[in-house]
Amino acid sequence: MNATEKKHPSVVFRLGHMGDVALTTGVLKHWHDLSGDTFVFVTRDNNLPLLENHPAVTQAIGLSDADIRDGGWVRKSGELARLFSGHTLLDLHGTLRSRLLSLRWKGPVRRYPKYSLARRLFERSHNKFLQTKLEAVNVPQRYALTLDQTPPPPTSVVPRIFLTDRERAAAAALLAPIKGAPPLVGLHPYATNPAKQWPSTHWLALIDLLESAGYNWFVMGMNDAPLKDGDKRDLTNGTDLRTTCALLDRADVLVTGDSGPMHLAGGVDTTVIAIFGPTAKAWGFYPAGPQDVVLEKNLKCRPCSLHGARSCARGFECMVDTEPSTVLETIRSVLELPRQSTRPPDNAKTAAH
Repeated sequence: MNATEKKHPSVVFRLGHMGDVALTTGVLKHWHDLSGDTFVFVTRDNNLPLLENHPAVTQAIGLSDADIRDGGWVRKSGELARLFSGHTLLDLHGTLRSRLLSLRWKGPVRRYPKYSLARRLFERSHNKFLQTKLEAVNVPQRYALTLDQTPPPPTSVVPRIFLTDRERAAAAALLAPIKGAPPLVGLHPYATNPAKQWPSTHWLALIDLLESAGYNWFVMGMNDAPLKDGDKRDLTNGTDLRTTCALLDRADVLVTGDSGPMHLAGGVDTTVIAIFGPTAKAWGFYPAGPQDVVLEKNLKCRPCSLHGARSCARGFECMVDTEPSTVLETIRSVLELPRQSTRPPDNAKTAAH
């Protein structure tokens, strides 16, 4: 390539849920910092807010449900292949849908190692060797292996959400009526699959403990039944995706289950305490900030599924047996630590807001 020839940006393809896309954002920043690479990102249209203001993303393309259904995807994949002919495709999804796109792609195609066989074998056998292998390289590190020869350190590819000053100010105004002196604890008590949800009685007990300890709190997320409906500190269903990220930016710590918001919190440099039950760190979808904590029980039946969708004859003791008092002590321990960050000094969260 001569000095006047412009390099095509690679096209990143990742659909999935909010958390799946959030986990790519640190990897894109990692590649951008290493080589100045920029990217076109193709995802579901409801994930587009995660990519706003990202320095490595020059264009984000949102797909509707109609675009990715059977007949629609045949048409849309051909359209994308023609539009970006000659560009490199980075397949960070690895499904039949992305394979069809790859077959039609008019340029190089790169993929990441999903460790699908190892995951299936571990799910069935709970073999310790496989567990160690899977936990050694989390999902963002696996994404990075699409271009990198070796996995980067996990803290170098944690999610990165780029907020504006206006978004931060809006979150501060939203919290002003409910936030006193720090610390401020964010609570996300919901999950796509109920099996991954800590019991609501435990969440309510934790709130009582937080108040007794003098900690401020707020609830965020989307759910048909808000945890503390009518309480001004329960912001359930009250914020969009960018505002949710800005609220998490104001928090000193987030307590959540295995959920998308735990990756959003990492993206704004907020420490995460995640309660895992049917799922496990071995799947690679765990918070990897320097002070993040995963609380989980060592039970022979864990993990029982990739997404926590199976029923349980034991009443999900993996979730129930994590006590609110344990979570409070973990919050205390985290808040007592000297603040560490994965951000450059000018962007790091160095003190309570």
